[in-house]
Amino acid sequence: MKISISSRAGILTLASMAFCFAVETKFWQQGDRTDFEKGTLHRLSLRSDGRIFLAPEFPEIFDSSTPYLWAIASDSKGNLYTAGGGSGSGSAKLFMLDPSGKSRTLAELEGLEIHAIAVDSSDDVYAATDPDGKVYKISADGKSRVFYDPRQKYIWTMAFNSKGDLFVATGDQGEIHRVSRDGKGSVFFKTEETHARSLAIDAQDNLVAGTEPGGLILRVSPAGRGFVLYQAPKREITAVAIAKDGSIYAAGVGNKTATFTLGAPPPSTPAPAPSAPANPPASGSTGPLRSTPPPTLNTGAPAILGGSEVYRINPDGSPRRAWSSAQDIVYAIGFDQSGRTLLGTGNKGKIYRLDTDVLSTLLVDASPTQVTGFGRGSHGELYVVTGNIGRVYRLGAESEKSGTFESDVLDAGAFAYWGRIGYRGAGNIRVSTRSGNLNRPENNWSAWAPLADSGAPSVCESCGGGRASSPSARFLQFKIDIAASSSVPSPEISYVEIAYLPKNVAPSVDEIEVTPPNYRFPTPILSIAPSNSITLPALGQHRRATASSGLEVGSSQTMSYAKGHIGARWAASDENGDSLIYKIEIRGWKESNWRLLKDNVKEKSISWDTTAFPDGEYVLRVTASDAPSNPRNEALQAALVGDPFLIDNTPPQILNLAAVTSGNKIEVRWKARDARSDIDKAEYSVNGGEWLLIQPVNKLSDSPEEEYHLTIDRPSPGELVIAVRVTDEYDNQTVDKVVVK
Repeated sequence: MKISISSRAGILTLASMAFCFAVETKFWQQGDRTDFEKGTLHRLSLRSDGRIFLAPEFPEIFDSSTPYLWAIASDSKGNLYTAGGGSGSGSAKLFMLDPSGKSRTLAELEGLEIHAIAVDSSDDVYAATDPDGKVYKISADGKSRVFYDPRQKYIWTMAFNSKGDLFVATGDQGEIHRVSRDGKGSVFFKTEETHARSLAIDAQDNLVAGTEPGGLILRVSPAGRGFVLYQAPKREITAVAIAKDGSIYAAGVGNKTATFTLGAPPPSTPAPAPSAPANPPASGSTGPLRSTPPPTLNTGAPAILGGSEVYRINPDGSPRRAWSSAQDIVYAIGFDQSGRTLLGTGNKGKIYRLDTDVLSTLLVDASPTQVTGFGRGSHGELYVVTGNIGRVYRLGAESEKSGTFESDVLDAGAFAYWGRIGYRGAGNIRVSTRSGNLNRPENNWSAWAPLADSGAPSVCESCGGGRASSPSARFLQFKIDIAASSSVPSPEISYVEIAYLPKNVAPSVDEIEVTPPNYRFPTPILSIAPSNSITLPALGQHRRATASSGLEVGSSQTMSYAKGHIGARWAASDENGDSLIYKIEIRGWKESNWRLLKDNVKEKSISWDTTAFPDGEYVLRVTASDAPSNPRNEALQAALVGDPFLIDNTPPQILNLAAVTSGNKIEVRWKARDARSDIDKAEYSVNGGEWLLIQPVNKLSDSPEEEYHLTIDRPSPGELVIAVRVTDEYDNQTVDKVVVK
């Protein structure tokens, strides 16, 4: 898990947090929306600037026992109507809730689901079924009749204009039908898209429609003239809504490479080949789609790629993106009692509120579910319908009296001691913790325990805290209980900081490698001048706790030739992330006492001059210590002895060098011998000419002793000087000569 190890925030300078166990105490900060989103909110809301406060009341008022509900509407008498589908029974149920809260199934209609409900000015109820969509009119006694058949596969939504005409948005020909009060209707507007996916009507009786797959937001005048307000980068406009000031909000989901429509039910039997439509689809239409149900947590439906975006089209026609999420899928748009925009999403049942152009609030977290629709009661009450399972909730204007937040799990990386927990907030706030050594809270964790009074004074009026009383362990979780009171009716919390100290663990030296002889590492460049400046991270990121107490020195792995030198490098680590220093010692293979080669080494490499050491086999011992990051009595160390290596600074011998003349040929023979290493190569030169390579008699340079036989042509009468040079594998050389008369 990702944790923020940060400096002590200026507003919460908790100087008393330091332990006696280590030089540096670490801190886990929770202060951003992304931090708190990893936890669990119960009856709490989370604003995008990281503030947590009491959520609005969200009581459940009806459980339909169907997989999902898609629509909700009310009449003037206070009756609520809701419907959805997914029961697999071959019929779709329309439910009614009376003002007293009693519920009943008002009607059962043919089809897999009811995706749209509308109530006219006379309180007549209309419900549209899918697939092979039809609009039914349902009387107060539950009797139903087909009111209008658009002869389309899907009916996505319906709405009445001020004159009482019913507009029906359909797929898979992307048509919007207008139906008069007597049930007679026809195509009012063709979107030239596959689906007219969403629909709203403004105060001037203009239709605002969203389409799929082009992601168009259209305005259609009462005369039937269309105008594209915005082409969204998303594939499907799942919802549109019109604010009081005339602004249009539209939700777009899915990448435009997707091949399904959100919310379309699957056919219960293999679909027959479609008959030719009366009006063929516009050029570019994709035709009927084999669609899938809405993605739910208990189905195998594919995930919708690309997340979702919400666009606002201002009254002057200018569009802007008002909200986006890479995970949440917007199903519905509504408005609260104050006119602020609400977004119903899945697949975690979150309701968001758009507060300003830059701030939004996760208002309700009702996971796991999908928030599929918003509806208004006859007295302005706001209702919410969900899928997985299909339920109806009331989103109240009043706040909850109390709520709880459970944090994500802090992984200290090792067994840790817990320190003071500081927070910034106001009101009745209680913090408790629990700990354990499993990476998820289970029965074998400790019980929740309240903070103990640390005796430290508060450093600001909005700050509080105490010392965690949970047992030392590797993992920690905190819980915050927030409650309203007469003095602070709207409590909130916006920042939590936990001090902790992982128990010191000894470092580890994992490998030692001796480098090739006669090379050395360059001298590291040390920068020890104190700095009078700091570097801030990117805005919104946390700062580190403190600078490392060890001097950070980088060393190149490039080596330079230096006769007689040898080097070593090693791999070392520390679970606590402590700075390490090293001691390097050497001894002969058959010796018992270690001799210090170099101490307080901050790099993971060393070079030294071997000419002061007798030839022979040696071993190195590297000892790592975490002393730079710990008090002297708490520092730990670990050591590793490397493999034997050879120091060889003595040149080889040339033996029995002789030359014999035979006619115009000269034969030169000699032997080369080295006491410690193999002969690497042999060369010869005639009369001071260039050195020429010669192979040993057996052609392989693989032994401490080699024999050489050289035959050369005598270039001219007179004295010749033939020099030979032999080199061992440690680059030690010997030169000898023979004179031929």
